[in-house]
Parts: sequence; C-alpha cells; structure tokens
Amino acid sequence: MIFSRRLWAVTASLALLAACGEATPPTSNTPLSSSTSPAASPMANNSHSMGHSKPININNAILSELDKLEAKLGIPALSNQIQASRPYGSTEELVSKKVLTQAQFDQIKDMVTIEDVVLEGEAKDVDYITKLGLMKGHLIVAHELLILNKPAQAEPHIGHPVEEIYADVEDQLTERNVPEFKTTLIRLQDLVKAGAKDPAKVKTEFQSSLKSVDQAIAILPETERQNPVFVLKVINGLLDTANSEYGAAIANNKISALIEYQDSRGFVIYAEELYQEIAPALAKTDPKVNAEIKKNLTTLKTVWPSVEAPAKPVKSPTEVTALIKNIEKLTTPLTQKSS
Repeated sequence: MIFSRRLWAVTASLALLAACGEATPPTSNTPLSSSTSPAASPMANNSHSMGHSKPININNAILSELDKLEAKLGIPALSNQIQASRPYGSTEELVSKKVLTQAQFDQIKDMVTIEDVVLEGEAKDVDYITKLGLMKGHLIVAHELLILNKPAQAEPHIGHPVEEIYADVEDQLTERNVPEFKTTLIRLQDLVKAGAKDPAKVKTEFQSSLKSVDQAIAILPETERQNPVFVLKVINGLLDTANSEYGAAIANNKISALIEYQDSRGFVIYAEELYQEIAPALAKTDPKVNAEIKKNLTTLKTVWPSVEAPAKPVKSPTEVTALIKNIEKLTTPLTQKSS
C-alpha cells in the first residue's frame, strides 16, 4: 500500500513536471532565475519605479503593503489584524481598536493614512507595473511549488494575485483597456485548490494566466517599458516589498512564515529577471553602478536557496534590508535625474 501511494506520488509529480514543461525540478542549489514564463519575458526590455515611500492606506492596502508595517513592528499577523478591524475613520483608530498600542502606533504613524493617494504620470505607471510584477512573483513561486507537486503550498501564491492584487489594480486595467483576466486567474486557482489533479489543464490555465499578465504589462508604450530608469524604479518597488515580506517571515532566527518567505523569493526572482534586461544598457552608461547592483543582487539571491525554506535563515532581516537599501541608494542618482 505504501509502495502504491509512493508510486502514485512520483507518477503525479512527473506528470505535473512534464505538463509544466520542466526537465528537472529546482533543488536547494537552484539559482534564482525565472522559469515560469513559457512565453516571452513579461517586461522584456522594460523600465519602471515604485512609489514605495507613499503612505499606506490602512482601509484598502493589500496584505503585501500592510506587511511593511508588520515587518517594521515585528508583530506576527499584524496585516490580517489591520484588515479585520476595517474600516478606520482615522489612523489613530489603530490604537482605539486595539490593533496597536500607542507606542507601536508612534513608530509607524508617518507611514499610514486613510486618504486615497492619487498617482499621476510616471508614478502611476510605476505603481501599475509594480503590482503586476507582484503578480508575476507570486506565479513564479507557485510554478516552482507545482513542479515539486505541492499544490497546497502553491495555492496561496495563485490566490493572492486574484484575491488581492487584481482588485487593487482593476481600475487601472479598465482605464487602460486591458482585457479582463480575473476569470482566467480564478480558473487556475480552482484547479490548484482541487489538488492540481489534471496537469494538462493546470499547464493550460497557468500559461493563460501568465500571458494575461504579460499582455497587461505590454499595454504601456514600449519606449517606457524599455527605459532602464523606469525599470529600476519598478525593481526598487519589488525589492521593497520583498524586504517587508522577508521581515515578516523571520522570527526568533527561524523562518516562521513560509508563505512570506516564498513571496519574497518570488519578488526577488522577478526583480532580478528585470534587471538582467536592462543590465547591458547600464553597463554602457553607468558601468560602476551596474557592477555594484549586480554584486548586491548576487548576494541577495543567496538568501533564498530554494522555494522550500532552509532550516535557518541565510541572512537576518537586517542584513537583507541593508542589501536592498544599498541597491536603492545606488539607483537613486539615476532615478532622481529622470524626475
């Protein structure tokens, strides 16, 4: 009986592996590289930035944004507590509703708002592409987990794009005349929720989902998507979110929140993928900056040796923050020059 179960598991794994078009599943030594995109890289030759310093609206921010508060304060599941206590008539209600103590609120009060932040021009485009990039990051780790025949772990990473991010970017999708693809994401989510029992269908819906996100990205003018400075801004936004997720994943020198660990891995993988697209251009115009960014990214990638968490964190949240802030610092002269 045990042999039968093992044989079924291996067979299912191989079938899913073949369906996903992979020759070998990732191992603990798998380098950080995107293997999800069966089609062209979503942001082939693009550029963007992120308004990562904009205040976080506690009434409508997605979990990935609220995780920045969770990481800042080191309070497990704070993001969920903030969502559960909505709506807020003022930011101070985080205290009166007993989500935070006054001392905790004082540490993050400059980071939060209840006012909608209206973005325009390039900042709006950066925000749009960064959110789609977060979708890509989620799908990247979902793909890795499906290859490992772990649909239960993959499901949250397929669920987040449709349950959170899509709603957050839906108005912009409509405004930009992007064809609706929420239905496509839901079909994929339903298949994976059911255990990914039909690898061929999972493959079809996964590719359709990726293609839809890529088409949404491609709606921006090519000149903007190929602008290295624009891409750097998007990369900074993705890394900023990865930093928050990683901080929320670690407690007492252990990886206590696997989903956040995997989220941060996906965001870093996609950020690095984007950087590879613009590296040749930066190597010509700013070779020293390019070399330093590559050096920091190479070190950063070692933090996530596999989609399955290591026994102990490779680096502390403080060390990861230092690497990401250094990359942001290196890009600042370039991004400010374009503003």
